[in-house]
Amino acid sequence: MVRFVAMLTDTHTHLYSEGFDSDRDAMMNRAFEAGVQRFFVPAIDSSYTEAMYKLEQNYPDKVQLMMGLHPTSVKPDTYLRELELVEEAFQQRDFVAVGEIGIDLYWDTSTLEIQKEAFRRQIQLAKNKGLPIVIHCRESFDEIFEVLETEKDDSLFGIFHCFTGTREQAERAIGFNMKLGIGGVVTFKNGKIDQFLDEIDLKHIVLETDSPYLSPVPYRGKRNESSYLSLIAEKVASVYGVTSEEVAKITTENSKEIFGI
Repeated sequence: MVRFVAMLTDTHTHLYSEGFDSDRDAMMNRAFEAGVQRFFVPAIDSSYTEAMYKLEQNYPDKVQLMMGLHPTSVKPDTYLRELELVEEAFQQRDFVAVGEIGIDLYWDTSTLEIQKEAFRRQIQLAKNKGLPIVIHCRESFDEIFEVLETEKDDSLFGIFHCFTGTREQAERAIGFNMKLGIGGVVTFKNGKIDQFLDEIDLKHIVLETDSPYLSPVPYRGKRNESSYLSLIAEKVASVYGVTSEEVAKITTENSKEIFGI
């Protein structure tokens, strides 16, 4: 695997996942070897908080934590308490973003209204904290945009994680002060975003793996890990007709713009 001279930033990686419990240190070392030096870690729900904090303790100079309630964890009986726990966590310490939050209609359409409520409440939390949001959007572009439209102002900004939409949806997301999180899907033959991505200025792009999910080619279908970010950077570079080093440099700068570090 090519080692980048310019620093790579993985803006979305679930490093605390049980999928890494057997070889987490080795996995992290592979990422370092590949040039990945910055890891931004989204929350899911309170069941993972302890594992997130432990990860941060083990890699304090590399790992930055977000806090939020993932839309697939928005359940009728528990979501209000989960949102309270998110807010309490912010009272106890700092995080770099509110995420990942949003709407997921792939797994469950019956919870749409409470997903919207949780999404809106967490957007408002981010605004109050002056923080970015990191959006999870699955089969829900219209619903996400509907909520963002009601919350749009100068304090709304963040990342559209795992962007898989059309060019029109990309431009609309950018209009809400969002960067586009580009991951393994850009390497898929049927991923489609590579067909128009070079029409979007690189200043709007950040890189991510979403590991252990959504591995890029040639690892599609297997466990993803942050070292594979170099493959995503290489594909993005080929789409834009620039060097991989330039992609690494620009997307890392873009991540600093969003997260402030």
